[in-house]
Amino acid sequence: MTIFGASAQPLQTVPSVDLAKYMGTWYEIASFPQRFQKGCCCTTAEYALSEKGHVVVMNRCRKGGPDGKKTMVKGKAFVVEGTNNAKLKVQFFWPFKGDYWIIDLATDYSYAVVSHPKRNYLWILSRSPQLDPATYAAILLRLKNQQLDTGKLVMTPQN
Repeated sequence: MTIFGASAQPLQTVPSVDLAKYMGTWYEIASFPQRFQKGCCCTTAEYALSEKGHVVVMNRCRKGGPDGKKTMVKGKAFVVEGTNNAKLKVQFFWPFKGDYWIIDLATDYSYAVVSHPKRNYLWILSRSPQLDPATYAAILLRLKNQQLDTGKLVMTPQN
């Protein structure tokens, strides 16, 4: 695979994730556009640990604008063994599972960045609807260092 004219190194995840700290609501700040999110704004993801050991995922958005129709999809995420919780497999429609790799994470869990080993998905998430511009710029720099095409990122309107 080549990106920016150079051979891409394998995508690196964070060393470890404390799942209990990761749980809760995240606001989508920016993402690579995906057909399953077409027309979405005010997008959030909520994670909760289930009694069965997996993570319950609730993705919500409003279609067409801040006052648009609320939509929701529920899924499950399973930790990939031996990854210190940095890699998960997410399933919204059985039997299909997708890679969910946490590649950047604030020490205080105020923001997270999620991608895919092939770099065709990318989400920048925050605990609040807006992210400080300096923090966002620093994230973009780290993403470029991981050979992700930040020019494809689209900001997600939030209320």
